[in-house]
Amino acid sequence: MPVLQVEHLTTNYKTLRGWVKACEDVNFQVEKGEAMGLVGESGCGKTTVALSLLKLLPSAGRIRKGRILFNGNDLVKMSDSQIRKIRWKGIAIVFQGAMNALNPVFKISDQITEAIKIHEPSVGRTAARERVETLLEMVGIDSGRADNYPHEFSGGMRQRALIAMALAANPEVLVADEPGTALDVVVQAQILRLLRELKDKLNLSMVFISHDLSIVAETCDKLAIMYAGQVIEYGDTKSIFAKPLHPYTQGLLGAFPSIKGERKKLVSIPGQPPDLLDPPSGCRFNPRCPYVMDICKSVDPKLLPVDETNHLAHCHLYPQE
Repeated sequence: MPVLQVEHLTTNYKTLRGWVKACEDVNFQVEKGEAMGLVGESGCGKTTVALSLLKLLPSAGRIRKGRILFNGNDLVKMSDSQIRKIRWKGIAIVFQGAMNALNPVFKISDQITEAIKIHEPSVGRTAARERVETLLEMVGIDSGRADNYPHEFSGGMRQRALIAMALAANPEVLVADEPGTALDVVVQAQILRLLRELKDKLNLSMVFISHDLSIVAETCDKLAIMYAGQVIEYGDTKSIFAKPLHPYTQGLLGAFPSIKGERKKLVSIPGQPPDLLDPPSGCRFNPRCPYVMDICKSVDPKLLPVDETNHLAHCHLYPQE
């Protein structure tokens, strides 16, 4: 049984102008020790999915439909007190902005210790301190820096400290929401290497959120490509890179330069992402799609297998049931 299974997840935001359809009918699953990449452009619903997994949505956010099964238990139906026992201990998250996620007036050691003591109250202060130092060394920070404040760390070190905090209660699933954002490429590569090593060492299941295909190519076993709140392609990472099926995925890969291939002009996807207050009828990609047909404008396709490798596409170019 998958450690995490998301079925028909629909999360919307209530506004004065209506419901923002940020996440619609999203399905995926993550096995034990597996890394799954959630990829798409800004505003496509990736972070909404991540916040839904831990029920950390802002006050306007609502999970309107679907199930989030963690070890067979539906998180959507759980009360606040029940879900608090799952957060950090079962599913932990590394937020996008480390400086915003860390409290600037508390030492790093105190913030990590708090996470340990809340979920394991039997752990003494000395044992918790030893665990904090072990965690910091695991992510490449000298244990002597444990009593520093967040502003005394560089951007890369803050991100490492945030990863250490996420691992404080030994979670089964780690959600990494664009952990390389705002970091230079060298530090970003170090953070990615660290996450890969931790996944293998601790047998972690990971949901890795990014808009950068080169990052997920190295890190993830399988991919879910999102567009306008929907998963439009899903499958093995190698399969998607070797044979992208959806026109949007083809556009993403076509806009990415090849190091080894011949030099060619990069082509961007025309148009703009849709307004999720009032998305297009039918397939949401139809106003920008080079292969658009009449059926695309009226009927929303299903995410269905295209071949025997369990490579799924949400597109009328492939046979629909």
